Parts: sequence; C-alpha cells; structure tokens
Amino acid sequence: MISNSTQQIPAVNQQQEPPNNTTKIIGLISDTHIPKKAHYLPKRVIELFEKVDYIIHAGDLVELSVIDELEQIAPVLAVHGNMDGLAVTDTLPQLNSLKLFDWKIGVMHDPDIHFGLTTMRELTKQNGFNVFVYGHTHVANITWENKTLYINPGSPTVPPSIISKPSVGLLRITKETITPQIIEF
Repeated sequence: MISNSTQQIPAVNQQQEPPNNTTKIIGLISDTHIPKKAHYLPKRVIELFEKVDYIIHAGDLVELSVIDELEQIAPVLAVHGNMDGLAVTDTLPQLNSLKLFDWKIGVMHDPDIHFGLTTMRELTKQNGFNVFVYGHTHVANITWENKTLYINPGSPTVPPSIISKPSVGLLRITKETITPQIIEF
C-alpha cells in the first residue's frame, strides 16, 4: 500500500486493446472479499457483466478464485488490495492498466483515497491515464476532474453501511467518449 504520495510505483503491467469495434463495455468491480466476508459473487454481478468485453477488479479479492469465476464471463484485469493474501499479492500487481482505442485506464486498490485525489492525480499524470479505477472505501463514486474520470465501483458483497446497497460499475467506451455508470442492486 502506498502511504506517501512521492513514493515510486512499480512499472505498470499493461494489457493492449482488443480488435477494433464501435463500443466496448468494461465491468468494474472491487472489494469482493471472497470467501471471508461473502461466500460467492452475487448472481446479479454475473447478470450485469454478461455482455462486457473486459472486467477490471480493483483489489481485495482475498482469493484468486474470484478471477477464475469472472474470467468465465470476460478477460479480467486486476490488482491486489490490502486484504489480499500472499497468493494474490504475489500474482497481481499494485497498479495495472488497459488501453482501449486511445483511452488509457489505470487501476489501483488504495491510492491514498482517504487523503483526497492527490495520489490519483499524480498517478494519472505520470501514466497518462484518462480513467482511474480504485476501490478500498467500498463507496461507489464517479468524479470527473477536467477530462479525467475517477471511479470507484463500490462493493458487490460488502456495502459501506447497512443503508447502502451493493454495487458495481460499467464503462461504455467509444473512440470519442467514455460513459461511466454505477449500478446498485
């Protein structure tokens, strides 16, 4: 976990874009905490991600089996979180990215979000991200700052409070636009 915004981040592990189509849909998920806080992914997540082209998991999977299950739907890009065990942290990077069309999407579990957007702004600038996906707080959020999108899909299994609903996110991406959506269920 990064605790100082001046700390160097390891090189980004990047996946290249798929063949060119008109619109790509990316499912966003974070903080699944399986099997510690939930036994399995909710069926609603599987339904919502049924037609996505990619899935981005922003950490705190707890077990790699979550990726195996999501990969039955679409290719998964993931990072490790602060609650992930050694098997996950040894397998997944802290920072990752995906390029679709000319858009670059970065993902990290906990970019010091409790201290504001400073670390995310720095990472976005350093890596040329147009979108930054993060987790950790379990609170779904969409923030546009200039032309940069910061998005937290929340958690589908562990909402932040008893009055909050589980949630995931979707990104609809074309060559010209990025349209974010948070879906509560």
